[in-house]
Amino acid sequence: MHGLEILHIKARYNRWMNDQLYTVCAEMSDDERKLDMDAFFGSIHGTLNHILLADRVWLGRLRGQPFKVAGLDQELYADFQALAREHRQTAADLEDLVLAMRPEHLDAPLTYTSLSVPQQKTHTRGFILLHLFNHQTHHRGQVTALISRLGHDFGVTDLIACPSLPPAL
Repeated sequence: MHGLEILHIKARYNRWMNDQLYTVCAEMSDDERKLDMDAFFGSIHGTLNHILLADRVWLGRLRGQPFKVAGLDQELYADFQALAREHRQTAADLEDLVLAMRPEHLDAPLTYTSLSVPQQKTHTRGFILLHLFNHQTHHRGQVTALISRLGHDFGVTDLIACPSLPPAL
């Protein structure tokens, strides 16, 4: 398996996990989703919003179409249905971007200005995509912990369980 295949898998997994978590969260009340639970971004809603914000920032950089934000905790959508709809579209856009890439695209450099430490950095597009998918997984882990604390079942999150991935040999 080569790097691009791994990124295809990560893009499909991202879309599946987002769908799974948003389905569970849709069954919760807005008060539950927005309850400050002392997480880094406060609540389930705040953490889902941060994942979407970061996805859009990175997707914009990768496309050469910057997505301007005021900060990493900026609320993009207060309405849960809008947040869910926009996150699903962004996950699809990210998957389309990755599926359209060729192996040589992974080594192409990309220079950007970091939001967390305002300085210019350069990394390959492949490394940036690895970072992006790792970032999503990290914060989705926080979301599943918060969902669990509220007594809801978020289901299986294992990569190997993703239905759109190759079946076992």
